[in-house]
Amino acid sequence: MSNEYLYIKVDKDSMSENKVVYLEDIAKLYSTDTDMVNVLKKQVILAIKDNDATKYVFSILKIIEMIHSIYPEVQVVNLGETDFILQYQPPNKEKKILKYLKIIMVSLIIFFGSAFAIMTFNTDVSVDEVFNKIYELIMGSKKEGGTILEISYSIGIPIGIIVFYNHFSKVKLSNDPTPLKVQMRVYEEELDKTLIANASREDKIIDVD
Repeated sequence: MSNEYLYIKVDKDSMSENKVVYLEDIAKLYSTDTDMVNVLKKQVILAIKDNDATKYVFSILKIIEMIHSIYPEVQVVNLGETDFILQYQPPNKEKKILKYLKIIMVSLIIFFGSAFAIMTFNTDVSVDEVFNKIYELIMGSKKEGGTILEISYSIGIPIGIIVFYNHFSKVKLSNDPTPLKVQMRVYEEELDKTLIANASREDKIIDVD
């Protein structure tokens, strides 16, 4: 067993809906000793007492300590994070009607908010005056009423938004993540770093005993 290696990989952020969290819920394990891996996967990492959504910050040293308490001679090779976050999220019991109402409210806010933002932008940069100048330069006379410029602009805005965000309903133009997903991922990473840093300063990281 002294020459046995155990490779472990833990992501920075894991989520569980169960109050009893096992090692297999947060980590990927590999070793040529499959029996050892199967035993370790079923080891309890945390028994959650809180009923509300909670985040726990762990050190990989706590996991290594637990492994060595069962297999003292195994050599653990960490391929993942040194500090990571475990999120406990209680099962969602929210009623469907309330869920749909929230979706409708958010959709309305986004729709009217976007429309207002576009209108104020157009007013701020005087898009109407720009179209008047373009029409006058090309046609040699002042425009009256709507023209192909306004129609093209109105059609181009939603098309541009769909292309930029690479998403319309369930249809995707490519497999690349949307800019919104990228920004959300950046936000999540910065949030995780802040949580880990705060837990370290306040000495709240679940570490070796």
